[in-house]
Amino acid sequence: MIAEPDISEIAALVGEPSRATMLVALLGKDALPASELAHKANISPQTASSHLSKLVVGKLLAVERHGRHRYYRLTSDEVGRFIETLASLAPPPRVSPRGVMDEEAKAIRYARTCYDHLAGKVAVEIARAMVSGGWLKRERRV
Repeated sequence: MIAEPDISEIAALVGEPSRATMLVALLGKDALPASELAHKANISPQTASSHLSKLVVGKLLAVERHGRHRYYRLTSDEVGRFIETLASLAPPPRVSPRGVMDEEAKAIRYARTCYDHLAGKVAVEIARAMVSGGWLKRERRV
């Protein structure tokens, strides 16, 4: 009998490209409607609905009803950190056929925030300014 957690179920949920795209789209956002998530993943609303249901059952997403619309959000900061960690291990994003990154992707890369800290170019520049201003001291770990 195997006593370890079965991570293969979560891996299968996250490993499907459309679901992965929708999860990444929810990083740093409160909630998005299913229609917007379908658009970001470049899939039909019906296909998105099926994927979103699986992510809710898998406890990666929570759904809230507002009138006739359903809004999806990550269930917790822990899920957000999990997606961020996977993103940090993933290969760099593919460049569009035109070789141009869209404006939203540029903004995220420039001023990314994780759930409990700043990241991206803005955070690096803030840290450098704090070191040069004497507010932080850089220490080398051995």
